[in-house]
Amino acid sequence: MKQILFKNTNISYSDTGKGTAIILLHGFLENKGMWDFYIPEFTKKNRVITIDLLGHGETECLSYVQTMEDNADAVHAVLSELRIRKAIFVGHSMGGYVALAFAELYPDTIKGLVLLNSTARADSEERKTNRDRAIKAVKQSFMNFVSLSIANLFSEANRERLSSEIESVKKEALKTPLQGIVASLEGMKIRQDREVLLHLTPYPKLLILGEKDPVLNYEETKEQIENTAVKLVTFPDGHMSHIENQDQLLIVLLAFFKSI
Repeated sequence: MKQILFKNTNISYSDTGKGTAIILLHGFLENKGMWDFYIPEFTKKNRVITIDLLGHGETECLSYVQTMEDNADAVHAVLSELRIRKAIFVGHSMGGYVALAFAELYPDTIKGLVLLNSTARADSEERKTNRDRAIKAVKQSFMNFVSLSIANLFSEANRERLSSEIESVKKEALKTPLQGIVASLEGMKIRQDREVLLHLTPYPKLLILGEKDPVLNYEETKEQIENTAVKLVTFPDGHMSHIENQDQLLIVLLAFFKSI
């Protein structure tokens, strides 16, 4: 793993393969290891960069509130270090919010965009209240919060079938420091609505959703790409398509990369 210094904060990343660059951004409570299954296939034809976002994995915390723009600037610092001018971005959940912030701040860098179990819309008032509740909950009982949060990302039908995978995700999530969790919840709560980017940006875009996603309402999330050129892929499961629909997702992503 490699590191750069961004605003006196160590940012951890990996850089493998050659070809058009693909930037893989993990979600909340995850880290760059979530992409390990996919990297061997992606690097056959592409250069693949995975980045631990602020307060996750081996990347340090930046501040009490870590905005999506802060994360986007950290990603940009890595790309500048690697002299990458254009790239395809894939963001899972919170990683999608960061990818959208990056697309707004650095539009000329985006060659293609995949939102995986993510949304361009800002938090509703109800979601903001739930973020505040989550901050209180994680401060009261760190382990309980992480365990429940991870299990609730999978569709109910998969919680028994994928119990060992869920335990592995929990184990990784428990490595996330309390400050990183709180700062990310605060940052997601105040993120901007970027739905306009789905309508007005010129590069290819793909939205991948789980029909039984316990976190994102499928019908509401799908609404935002009506009358756009954004392609939609729907899987029958939950919020963790990279685990619940692993083989199908690999095929979908490889086809998208090839089309650009």
